[in-house]
Amino acid sequence: MSLPRFEPHRYDALLADKARRVSALLAPFDPPAATVAPSPPEAFRMRAEFRFWHGGDDSFYAMFDPAAPKEPLRVDDFPIACTPIRERMEPLRRALRDDADLRRKLFQVEFLAATTGEVLVTLAYHRRLDDAWEAAASALAEALGLAIVGRSRGQKVVIGRDWVKEQLTVDGRRCHYRQREQAFTQPNAAVNVAMLEWACAAASELPGDLLELYCGNGNFTVPLARHFPRVLATELSKVSVRDARHNLADNGVDNAAVVRLSAEEMSSALRGERAFRRLAELPVPLEDHDLRCAFVDPPRAGLDPATLASLRRFDHLLYVSCNPHTLAENLAVLHADYRITRFGLFDQFPYTDHMECAVALARR
Repeated sequence: MSLPRFEPHRYDALLADKARRVSALLAPFDPPAATVAPSPPEAFRMRAEFRFWHGGDDSFYAMFDPAAPKEPLRVDDFPIACTPIRERMEPLRRALRDDADLRRKLFQVEFLAATTGEVLVTLAYHRRLDDAWEAAASALAEALGLAIVGRSRGQKVVIGRDWVKEQLTVDGRRCHYRQREQAFTQPNAAVNVAMLEWACAAASELPGDLLELYCGNGNFTVPLARHFPRVLATELSKVSVRDARHNLADNGVDNAAVVRLSAEEMSSALRGERAFRRLAELPVPLEDHDLRCAFVDPPRAGLDPATLASLRRFDHLLYVSCNPHTLAENLAVLHADYRITRFGLFDQFPYTDHMECAVALARR
């Protein structure tokens, strides 16, 4: 929870410099010129996380300067957060400060919002939550128009629900998502839409069925499904698999199936090394899929060697990366067999060094 830099007057220059550095990193792999998707310079984050600091009769949101990590910095406004979060920060702070049941041993506050205006707040405590806390939290949720999740060690209490309903318009079509508390979701809704539209444009040119690894809650699966006869998506997290299946059904997507397998397990199945009972439950058997394209959005560590090797059976790859350095490492392996046909840069995290990258690869 380090205090982020915020320099809207320099946003264009900072983005241009970041795009130059990432483009230079990937230049050895001969990509075309990158399309760069900027972020709104403020009010772009759909998630925010703060320590909740107590001093005398006062309590406040706090973040930290890495140069002085033990000294809390008071946060009264957070201009990079979306409007629904910013509007609730101060009323929530006052309510938490003034209610003994809500304040006692509260140490962290997390916000999750959606473009629909829905907000969910997670309150983390160093104590067990009791009936008095639940009554106070229920009254607070109603007063501020939000959902609340209370957490302490081994305990989770949900007031309302533990997810928000997101709605994104991708290429003129509305996509609905259940975004769950403490599950991974893209933090910048506007840039997420740009990523989804880039992926759909790349997918519209590709043949056969699609294999998607690391599908999460179906963020990409939902809009990509209309560009393929069938989509087989995999994800390891039970909660994300459940949400992905819900999101597919909620969007009327009937040509995609989600299986709870890791990327390594799916790679083993593709090589015929192991049969998985979960694959046997597919509505269409694995062997009846015409899998000629793969879409991957791996964690920061990139693709492991076994998964990378298994992907070389595909003629076309779409690779979204949150870490340009591990993307470069993976491209060093793929470059002899694949050429980059599309290259996108997406500023998910303005005012930081992080840049989301995407490449479309076609077999040489």
